[in-house]
Amino acid sequence: MAMDKVVATAAEAVADVTDGASLAVGGFGLCGIPEALIDAVLALGVTDLETVSNNCGVDGIGLGVLLEHQRIRRTVSSYVGENKEFARQFLSGELEVELTPQGTLAERLRAGGAGIPAFYTPTGVGTQVADGGLPWRYDGAGGVAVASPRKETRDFDGRTYVLERAIRTDFALVHAWKGDRHGNLVYREAAANFNPDCAAAGRITIAEVEHLVEPGEIPPAEVHTPGIYVHRVVHVPNPTKRIERETVR
Repeated sequence: MAMDKVVATAAEAVADVTDGASLAVGGFGLCGIPEALIDAVLALGVTDLETVSNNCGVDGIGLGVLLEHQRIRRTVSSYVGENKEFARQFLSGELEVELTPQGTLAERLRAGGAGIPAFYTPTGVGTQVADGGLPWRYDGAGGVAVASPRKETRDFDGRTYVLERAIRTDFALVHAWKGDRHGNLVYREAAANFNPDCAAAGRITIAEVEHLVEPGEIPPAEVHTPGIYVHRVVHVPNPTKRIERETVR
């Protein structure tokens, strides 16, 4: 892996994403989303994608733009509100959705990055998360075409746990506040959210950074994602930062 991982443009950074690829995408709502990289994937024209992200953006923003152009075949998410097109595609049978508890999703990504194939958790025991039957894909006529399977459970010290599989994706797209040419990343406050977990879970991780600095300028103790996880860095200064709901007095 080259030590200088900076590429000139977001388009160059995502050029090898192909039809059918899986993408772990950082962000929470519209906070900390890699919007430039998502737009570059849209412009690339690839389709049949599987995304893993806390949510799927909103209409016309973030992963919502890929949904709008029907580029996503399947998504693994923990929250799917705020997006009318998402609801339409899911209920019409155009989109497969694996709903996952939020903490479980974070741990599935973290485990994938750590090389742990699966883990037991109490979250979801006694519900359809463990027992199966959650609609993953509808048939377009109100029926369920694909339902979630039953998962393995096991008792430890008198308590039941469900086995959850780790997540590894072909690519990870993340947004960082600061990064250096070696790929070391720093996230800013709440914009960290799912970005560190997604960064570790991607076989090829691509980071857009607001501030690009030289190696050594980030103190080691301040690094959130070490450069060993990051393959490409693209400088995206002064990004537009949107909010989902503006509240005024």
